[in-house]
Amino acid sequence: MDLLSYKEFRTMTSPRIEEEELTGGGVNHVVRIGTTVRRPTGHWTPAVHALLNHLVAVGFTGAPASHGIDDEGREILDFLPGQVPDYPLPEYAQSDEALLGVAALLRDYHEATAGFAAPSNVSWYFAPQSPAEVICHGDIAPYNCVFRDWRPVAFIDFDTAHPGPRIWDVAYAAYRFVPLADPHREVGIPAVHKQARRLRLFADAYRLGDTDRSALTNTALARLDHLIRHMHDQADAGNEAFAAHIATGDDTLYRADAEHIARHQAVFQAALMTPADE
Repeated sequence: MDLLSYKEFRTMTSPRIEEEELTGGGVNHVVRIGTTVRRPTGHWTPAVHALLNHLVAVGFTGAPASHGIDDEGREILDFLPGQVPDYPLPEYAQSDEALLGVAALLRDYHEATAGFAAPSNVSWYFAPQSPAEVICHGDIAPYNCVFRDWRPVAFIDFDTAHPGPRIWDVAYAAYRFVPLADPHREVGIPAVHKQARRLRLFADAYRLGDTDRSALTNTALARLDHLIRHMHDQADAGNEAFAAHIATGDDTLYRADAEHIARHQAVFQAALMTPADE
């Protein structure tokens, strides 16, 4: 009989570890094993793990801790208990309380990254944006937010983290959570005047400065353009997950939302810039 390798022997003799598949953004295959999550790695993983270790060190609790790489080459992260909403969004994820909580959590996250210095030999999923004020999460959306007792308590999936201006994250988070979406494309999306009110609530809860407020809607448009181009670049490179998103019309949806933001940009900017006592 041929000698078994150590890995084959261990596989035959070790008890089977139960894996629970986790669903969400639809790009990565993610599983839960006990109190941990296992996810695919990439060239960006060392940078993300360094960031997560920094967040632990400074006491920020709204992100999973990193525990290295498993025998199958997957990253090991904390499993954060709670609810992670997806579309169509449940009512608790559409409330003003959720909106305010996400804005405050995002501000806390950004402040926690301000002193982070990435190792010189690491790279990020997305190219850094200028000015590099903070480490942007890169995909602040309901499906990357953990809720407990109807309150947002943590962000997950830091693959797309990269240095950039805070407004780069804030604008996309506002797009997702207000949401700044065309009310005609889906039942339940709030009317324009309600979006404007919620956008102001979000900016106030984040404590967004005037300069960033004046740039928010243009940045949201830039973020959607960046997302659409990234989807097509990935699909053209053979990424089946992004190709599937395009096949189902996600890029068309984002274009419609960008047109909606541009069409009502004056309304949104007026809500952002009106003095609080008016």
